[in-house]
Amino acid sequence: MKPDAHGYSKVAARRASEGTAPQGSVKDPVCGMVVDPAMTPHRADHSGQTYYFCSQGCRDKFVADPSAYLDRGPADEPATANGMIWTCPMHPQIRRNGPGNCPICGMALEPEEPSLDNAPNPELVDFTRRTWVAGVLTVPLLAVSMVAELFNLHFLPMAWSPWVQLALTAPIVLWAGWPFFQRGWTSIASRHLNMFTLVSIGVGAAFAYSVVATVAPGLFPMTFRMNGMVPVYYEAAGVVVALVLFGQVLELRARAATGRAIRALLKLAPKTARRLTAVGEEEVDLAEIVAGDRLTVRPGEAIPVDGVVMEGRSAVDEAMLTGEPAPVLKEGGAAVTAGTVNGTGALVIEARAVGAGTVLARIVRMVAEAQRSRAPIQAVADRVSGWFVPLVVAISVATFVIWNVVGPEPRFGHALLNAIAVLIIACPCALGLATPMSIMVGTGRGARAGVLIKDAEALQMLDKVDTLVIDKTGTLTEGRPRVTAVETVNGFDSAEVLAAAAAVEAKSEHPLAQAIVTAARSDGAEILVAGDFSSQTGLGVSGTVKGRDVVVGNADQLRRIGIDPTALDAGADRHRLGGAGVMFVAIGGRAAGSLAVADPIKSSAREAIEALRSEGLRIVMLTGDAQGTADAVAREIGGIDEVHAGLKPEDKARIVGDLKAKGAVVAMAGDGINDAPALAAADVGVAMGTGTDVAIESAGITLTKGDLAAMVRARRLAKATMRNIRQNLFFSFVFNGIGVPVAAGLLYPIAGLLLSPMIAGAAMAMSSFTVVTNALRLNSAKL
Repeated sequence: MKPDAHGYSKVAARRASEGTAPQGSVKDPVCGMVVDPAMTPHRADHSGQTYYFCSQGCRDKFVADPSAYLDRGPADEPATANGMIWTCPMHPQIRRNGPGNCPICGMALEPEEPSLDNAPNPELVDFTRRTWVAGVLTVPLLAVSMVAELFNLHFLPMAWSPWVQLALTAPIVLWAGWPFFQRGWTSIASRHLNMFTLVSIGVGAAFAYSVVATVAPGLFPMTFRMNGMVPVYYEAAGVVVALVLFGQVLELRARAATGRAIRALLKLAPKTARRLTAVGEEEVDLAEIVAGDRLTVRPGEAIPVDGVVMEGRSAVDEAMLTGEPAPVLKEGGAAVTAGTVNGTGALVIEARAVGAGTVLARIVRMVAEAQRSRAPIQAVADRVSGWFVPLVVAISVATFVIWNVVGPEPRFGHALLNAIAVLIIACPCALGLATPMSIMVGTGRGARAGVLIKDAEALQMLDKVDTLVIDKTGTLTEGRPRVTAVETVNGFDSAEVLAAAAAVEAKSEHPLAQAIVTAARSDGAEILVAGDFSSQTGLGVSGTVKGRDVVVGNADQLRRIGIDPTALDAGADRHRLGGAGVMFVAIGGRAAGSLAVADPIKSSAREAIEALRSEGLRIVMLTGDAQGTADAVAREIGGIDEVHAGLKPEDKARIVGDLKAKGAVVAMAGDGINDAPALAAADVGVAMGTGTDVAIESAGITLTKGDLAAMVRARRLAKATMRNIRQNLFFSFVFNGIGVPVAAGLLYPIAGLLLSPMIAGAAMAMSSFTVVTNALRLNSAKL
């Protein structure tokens, strides 16, 4: 059966209304994705039908405004996987498969996916051409009208002047300003009144009146005439169109600058790579590289894909990924990331992730999605805009009536010009741009500083956070345990003890086993093959090395085989007080020594915690480790207000919930699967970029380096962005709050001042430009 406009068959609709999910698949009305109604938990009822969604995000968008998705025509449907989706920067719920204008605000749609295409914005090209034509015609129009009147310099016979003004103004209004009328009519037809509603009404009224006064002056009574002629106001219509066009061009140019962050990221990856083959080296297009290919990277070149170093040694500049300027040493086994820049050494790498699977591609997607997201504070502007335009139209009508009834002569002229001035100066474009422009620039600035924002709501919440909850392992510590000390007794050598333990641990899956094996290899030991390997749950491991029994584990493990661990206790206690874990080693039936294994604290942790506390944050540490280890880490770092140890994943989420219940605004920083519930429970989840995909997906913010120093930058970015948004909103509200009464003539009885439509048009254009320019200042914010 043929689907209806919403992607559902009539049978599916009937089943939905009966409360039974349709069989097969249906289309998510928001994003167009095909979903299985029997599997998805995301659904909503509207007008007797049940609609199904791929995610909670799509469901929330639908519930907020069902008509935005159910009233779309074919051109509004999202593009296929191979096509391009166009969306509105101010209203990201508008998605079409081709360019056009937003039905809500009238702005031109922009491509949703970032691109390196340097082709000029077609709207900018068109509006620039219209601006030049309008500007060239406006100069003689002003000379014939205002200059002649003000300085009594009449270049033409008085009877000819209205006709010449009509000839000059008609191309300006009917061609250069035609997009304003198109968008104005669309706004009225769709009942989404916007700035183009006001511009089209104001310009249209001035032009239409002037044309009638020129063509049929006899229709007007004698009281309308001045010096025997009916006055015309072509200059008001023509100059306003030219000024609004100029403002649009300035705004489009400024908006284009917000995409520089993404384009800069896209340019990081090279277009080609050198692939090693059986016969040598070949240069191929990057799209031809697949996982498993071996590539050469010469000194100074950008690394083309995510991979692992197989040969060579070099320092790699990872500033684009981490925001840190210091190069990072890469040698055999080290991971490298697409877009980072190789230093002075040559590398051979094996490709592990290519194309859309690279970290760089994920960063670009995340930044693009964040730039289109909406912060909760934007709801303030949306609510105001909803009633603002109708209110302005009402004020304009009231202005016209009052001036026409009690104003000075010429009453009609004053009434018309003041009513038009109210419409023009009150255009809410600056109000609509205030939030999205700051979000677009702020998220781009964050990407350059190693802070990836998933959505604008996370950025706004981070500005309000007063409590930071931090996981220990992998967040405060490196998450890679190391052997920090080897203690020996009974005449055993430290190298002998370490090598014997490594031989047994090489067959173990315990998290600390790899640390022992790595330490032995670094010490130059040969890792022997242990025989008779076995693992004793909760105790340790055992095996045979060179014919001798080797046992590695805790004190109970040694007691199990009849060895007294007392001789090892003193050294073990000393290391435990420092936060290390200790494993005992027995060789040939005798206590041989102990291994202290610790997870080193990140070098930047202390400074980062101090900076975060200076930002007014309360620091809480959570960990699954023992209380003694947790306390030792907290003592060494300093500045941690509260420590919770021995926790399971559900315990971490519970503690976050308890803090929120007490009124705290909580950010949670973590990197592991066990942190995901707490990340999701927090007001803001902050994932370490070195952590698991589950943690990153559960968080609203990702720190690409996995370093708390980036958390400080994230906090400062949030503060700077929200401050910028508040500045823009304040300016927009104050501008309209002052401009509308002045345009209506409030100052005329006091100071004899009136605001002409031309001045109102210039002020409106500059207000939008000022808001966008202020947002662009975030590009230089110090984090």
